[in-house]
Amino acid sequence: MSLEIRDARPEDEAAWRHLWAGYLAFYKVALADDVTAMTWARILDPQSRVAMRVAVVDGDLAGFAIHHYHDSTWVRTPDCYLEDLYLDERFRGHGIGRALIDDLIGIAREKGWSRLYWHTDRDNEQARKLYDTYAREDGHVRYRMTLG
Repeated sequence: MSLEIRDARPEDEAAWRHLWAGYLAFYKVALADDVTAMTWARILDPQSRVAMRVAVVDGDLAGFAIHHYHDSTWVRTPDCYLEDLYLDERFRGHGIGRALIDDLIGIAREKGWSRLYWHTDRDNEQARKLYDTYAREDGHVRYRMTLG
């Protein structure tokens, strides 16, 4: 198995949209097509803080890690938020999720960002097995309001 972790490229769009559909189905979420189109545009826009690293296995897009950085009132340098991490079912259990997180840790350290954080559903046991090897769940409860 040949694994490459790299930035997203324009030619990844069709494969990413397939994975994105699987990710949304996993979380039982439907998004308008224009939201998905805007997400893709942000990923490719070098001026956007939204970025995506992809895992390519033997030429197939196996997964992605969408992240962005932001300033914080708690530290002097930016935080990195891993917003979306997803692997095609065929590629789970082979260390690719770990490779994507490790890659993002390396980028965050290289850029001098203070922290990396993410969220997942409490019942996402498979992902939590991986996440628990990096950090302890911090006890915070998330509140989210839709504004429009």
